[in-house]
Amino acid sequence: MKKILLLTSAVVFLCLSGFAQVNTDSLALVNKISELQLKMGKLQNTIAKRSNDKQDDSLHASQSAQANVTAAATLNANSQDQKDARAADNAAGTAKSDARKARTSADKLNDTNKQIADLQNKIFIEQQKLAQFTHVVFTPVPATNPVLPDSLQHD
Repeated sequence: MKKILLLTSAVVFLCLSGFAQVNTDSLALVNKISELQLKMGKLQNTIAKRSNDKQDDSLHASQSAQANVTAAATLNANSQDQKDARAADNAAGTAKSDARKARTSADKLNDTNKQIADLQNKIFIEQQKLAQFTHVVFTPVPATNPVLPDSLQHD
């Protein structure tokens, strides 16, 4: 009788320890999915600001380029004027700086969109792993913020 009780308790212990392992694994996956979703949410909250920064910087770059064209035309009309030369040089420097800021803003927006897409893929992969434990089928979630096309890229 003691042997049967000991054997039964050993089988129950092995079953419970196996169940506990599955439960721990699924909880770890849920925790990882939650962390990834939190990161993605934080990134999605920055999309509007980065889009506005990109538009503002692009506008400043366009205005600086136009000012540079005007200063260069003025210098071209009177190439010996030192004041016009200095103004053209300053306008060129400002246009170069503003163009760099515009490119940086566009790159930041593109990087943020790429990071969001990568996180969505990671979340989907982790949900598929979790589906093995829960038998729930997860479908990929489309991006809540559409990826905005980069208007600064040229073919």
